[in-house]
Amino acid sequence: MTTGSFSLKQLKVATENFDPLNKIGEGGFGSVYKGRLPDGTLIAVKKLSSKSCQGNKEFVNEIGMIACLQHPNLVKLYGCCCENNQLLLVYEYLENNCLADALFGRSGLKLEWGTRHKICLGIARGLAFLHEDSAVKIIHRDIKGTNVLLDKDLNSKISDFGLARLHEDEKSHITTRVAGTIGYMAPEYAMRGHLTEKADVYSFGVVAMEIVSGKSNANYTPDNECCVGLLDWAFVLQKKGAFSEILDPKLEGVFDVMEAERMIKVSLLCSNKSPTLRPTMSEVVKMLEGETEIEQIISDPGVYGDELRFKRSSEIGTSSLPSDYLVSIPSSCESAYDLYPLSPESTVFSRP
Repeated sequence: MTTGSFSLKQLKVATENFDPLNKIGEGGFGSVYKGRLPDGTLIAVKKLSSKSCQGNKEFVNEIGMIACLQHPNLVKLYGCCCENNQLLLVYEYLENNCLADALFGRSGLKLEWGTRHKICLGIARGLAFLHEDSAVKIIHRDIKGTNVLLDKDLNSKISDFGLARLHEDEKSHITTRVAGTIGYMAPEYAMRGHLTEKADVYSFGVVAMEIVSGKSNANYTPDNECCVGLLDWAFVLQKKGAFSEILDPKLEGVFDVMEAERMIKVSLLCSNKSPTLRPTMSEVVKMLEGETEIEQIISDPGVYGDELRFKRSSEIGTSSLPSDYLVSIPSSCESAYDLYPLSPESTVFSRP
């Protein structure tokens, strides 16, 4: 199906007049409905809420950006509708909802190791395309489990480009209003609004660890008092060589040892608190595929105090961060949205 325009009448017929029984999601940007076109094609219709805080600008941005993107690991946009003050986007319908639901929800899906590795690699390929291979560079800004959808074959597809940012080649970063999800935002972005593609790399690292461990970074509290979250907990265990203790018990010990160790190490490299020390997503793809070696992971309390942080071994002792680099994350004030949201957990922060 090629990208095009839909009439409001067509979408009302497809969704049975936006029947509440066809509602499959609710977010800050509005509701999402399942629909069926006359040829039998299933669709997901995102209907902009009249009370949305975000408005038409971001909606139009999403149309323009997604329409020019074609990749197996990105959600396909079939078209849009702008009629009678109604704004709607029409996407492909993905049968298995989102990754977060598969990992932490009640979907009933059993994600075997091979499937988890495929999902993680698919996310990495999708981000590498957005950052490096598309006609325009795109930073997603809100990579997390609810924004990764799964098709009938459990292939991963990145969704939610309403908050995506374009940036020109000559600009090294963008200072912008912060929009994302607590627990997945890179520190330089959450604290300073400093946005580069490395912010997506950080978020990917968090999601990769969730895939490996089966634990939600937003909710997991380690028993070890020395660890402040999922990533620190995983770092301590991998330093001991206890990789198997990080893996999701639901795997029942059935996994590829080499792939699991690579994914854990890649996750920790990507979630380095220093953006310059994170790999690019194309490098991540090669690491996950086993084509390139993974840099050594170490702790550096001299730079980050007592907290565990990660640096590339070749760059030890060559970088530092200001003492005010790590500060408290402010509370959320506004919701973003997901295609199939489990909860309106995305946040938009207004900076002074």
